[in-house]
Amino acid sequence: MRYAQGGGLTDAERATRERVRLQAVERFEGGQKNREIAATLRVSERSVERWRRQWRERGQAGVLSKGSPGRPRLSKTQIARLERELERGPLVHGWPDQRWTLARIKTLIGRLFHVSYTVEGTWLLLKRHGWSWQQPARRAIERDDTSVEVWKKETWPRVKGSRRSAGPGSSLKTRPGSR
Repeated sequence: MRYAQGGGLTDAERATRERVRLQAVERFEGGQKNREIAATLRVSERSVERWRRQWRERGQAGVLSKGSPGRPRLSKTQIARLERELERGPLVHGWPDQRWTLARIKTLIGRLFHVSYTVEGTWLLLKRHGWSWQQPARRAIERDDTSVEVWKKETWPRVKGSRRSAGPGSSLKTRPGSR
């Protein structure tokens, strides 16, 4: 069950709901009708119909709680594999640059494990396992830091020159009508 506030059931609330479903199963076995069960347990008839169908198909196991929907769906070995694949980089996985985005990681998880996460769920999964968002410095792979330092010290001072003042031919004049 989903709520407008984005919340869900706690484990205690889930256990309470499961007890209600098990009481319904006892009443199914006793031959009671859906309307009577719904009135007694103060639930909707549709819920009772759904529980009865699950009970017929799978027995008592069909009405038991499936657990928290927020639990991680990847095992520890899958997480370890995901981390290895992330360390290999996006280029290896077919993306044109070296940036991991949440959408790309979501797609990678789907490709590797056939499990679907939302972008937000992908972020929570990564954060839970110690990853952080970082904006990488944009530097070319071919960048040579020593050449850059030499250029800054020798070439840039010559190119930079001195600042020009706003003279008669300057484009820094004020526009007509401005003060």
